[in-house]
Amino acid sequence: MKQLWAPWRMEYVKSEKSDECIFCSLPKESDDTTNYILHRGQSAFIIMNIFPYNSAHLMVSPFRHIGCLTEQDADESKEMTQFTHKCMEILRTVISPEGFNVGYNIGKAAGAGFDAHIHCHIVPRWTGDTNFMPVLGETKVHPEHLKTTYNKLLPHFKTL
Repeated sequence: MKQLWAPWRMEYVKSEKSDECIFCSLPKESDDTTNYILHRGQSAFIIMNIFPYNSAHLMVSPFRHIGCLTEQDADESKEMTQFTHKCMEILRTVISPEGFNVGYNIGKAAGAGFDAHIHCHIVPRWTGDTNFMPVLGETKVHPEHLKTTYNKLLPHFKTL
């Protein structure tokens, strides 16, 4: 039997779960490194997904607690689009993905984990990144620790 080690998951398993909105609560805290926030703008911010689909899975979210794209004001819409583009540019520079999945899950029925606060997912993709592990083993292997990826990306976001 092969072993997969993911020691950072124990922190989540043992942690007390909250119903609070992470897209509201995390930006209010002052520790962007602990919260994996890469950049803050005027009306939106960029954060790493700590339960990523793939390595370097990023999210762009407005600071304002809104549940649908149709509730965005012009500034939020513009900044979120600009940040999404910048995320793709930086990921191309730093980790060289072969493609991206980019988009929103609006509502629980669409798969939104936080359905009351919109956020755009930017998921880097590589040919063959969906291999036998998630298909047969229901296990996703991430080749790099979140902190390592964060530290690799952060200098590029500081230039925004």
